[in-house]
Amino acid sequence: MRDDRMTFDTYIQEQLFERRIVVAQGFLDDECATRTAARLLTLEAMDGSPIRLHLSCPGGTFGAALSLADTLRVLRAELTAVAVGEVSGAAVGALAAAPRRTAYPHARFQLSEPKVAEIKATASEVDTYAKEHLRQRDALVELLSEATGRQGEAVLRDLRAGRFLTAQEAVGYGLVQEVVSGRPVT
Repeated sequence: MRDDRMTFDTYIQEQLFERRIVVAQGFLDDECATRTAARLLTLEAMDGSPIRLHLSCPGGTFGAALSLADTLRVLRAELTAVAVGEVSGAAVGALAAAPRRTAYPHARFQLSEPKVAEIKATASEVDTYAKEHLRQRDALVELLSEATGRQGEAVLRDLRAGRFLTAQEAVGYGLVQEVVSGRPVT
């Protein structure tokens, strides 16, 4: 059963790849960000045709989201990020880095600060880690502020509050440009 599922999943990924669709789903950690970036860069190297990135990432780490955001910003191929499920925490930053952002009608977003990982360290190491966490948070705020046209202080307030947005509210917020319905054009 496990081999059949892996074969089916591989088949689906291949079919999507041929249609220039990359799917990033699950917690956006370093592995997910690296795999997603590699697929996007491979498609771009094959030819310059448009690419769609489907995101369904309920959370992620700052490092992974900022790394993926950097890749999205350097792609020369036309890129559309599509929120297809929940996109929250640091993963919202990866979405915000895409030049074109859309959402399915039932997508939802949570603007929230990722939690600090539990660490066992000296007081000096904790201080260093906290400073880096705040630096990455500020980078996320800058990404969101740039994408939405909102002031950084307002974005930071929304992150601290853990603000939820529906797809339609995300359009009003400036996080996505439109809510897509019906069958998307391939």
